[in-house]
Amino acid sequence: MKFIVDNWLLILIALSSGGMLAWPLIRGGTGGSLTAQGAVQLINRSRAVVVDVREPEEFAAGHVTGAKNIPLNQLDTKLASTVKNKTVPLLLICATGSRAQRAVATAKKLGYEQAQAIAGGLKSWKDANLPIEKV
Repeated sequence: MKFIVDNWLLILIALSSGGMLAWPLIRGGTGGSLTAQGAVQLINRSRAVVVDVREPEEFAAGHVTGAKNIPLNQLDTKLASTVKNKTVPLLLICATGSRAQRAVATAKKLGYEQAQAIAGGLKSWKDANLPIEKV
């Protein structure tokens, strides 16, 4: 008991840092933790649909093979007509992953519960030497 009283500050710091580390797990957020290899597995095993949320010019310069292009600012109006099956895994990708993270929130509001962002975006896809196609 004396140890706890004498070191209450250290114990408080240890508990708060542990809580901060555990917060993402408690909250349930993936934070775009789907790797490029994980995305390939979902595409092959679960027929996941890849939606690129970059602008059309960026998409034309190079994109994931078979990806559909819906710019982020049009996602809420065009996603339902582009991807009709809301139960299939939906993989969202952009250049670095930041727009895709915002797109996940929009997709989940529209009822796509299996929406995920590919961590690192197209950059991580290229770094993994995965196929890219150009229009």
